Amino acid sequence: MKLKKKFCIATIAMITSINCVIAEAAEIGQPAPPFRLPALQNDQPTSLNQFSGKVVYLDFWASWCAPCRTSFPLLNKMHEKLKTQGFEVVGINLDEDKTNAEKFLKEFPIGFTVLRDAKGEWADQFVVESMPTSFLIDKKGVVQHIHHGFTSGDEKELEQKITTLLAQK
Repeated sequence: MKLKKKFCIATIAMITSINCVIAEAAEIGQPAPPFRLPALQNDQPTSLNQFSGKVVYLDFWASWCAPCRTSFPLLNKMHEKLKTQGFEVVGINLDEDKTNAEKFLKEFPIGFTVLRDAKGEWADQFVVESMPTSFLIDKKGVVQHIHHGFTSGDEKELEQKITTLLAQK
């Protein structure tokens, strides 16, 4: 009887913890989890709150990610084009070894913010399951679109969504 009771308690604890993780996941129509991570270049703590009032394209990536080699130049071009209208690209690198990310950025230089999540804690919060995974967040901090992977041409649809969000008050 004691074994059965312990099993029930363990099962309830497991179900409760699963529900907590699901409740914190980034979902369309829900506020984005409020992260705070160090910048890749200078370890300066940066939070999502710092981009309040802007449209943010939050991009989880890694140096070994082949589609990221396609996305980075295109995202950088889009950032340069739309940043004066209140658009920000924030890359969150998931490499454990910082030097791999730095090498990647030497090959693909960008002008947007890059943060580090070497332990993948925020990738877990956002439920990142593929590389890259990106979250389009409106001016109020609400996730409006989730994009998995990246191929040439994706930027056209994304830019349309971004300009729509930029036009909203």
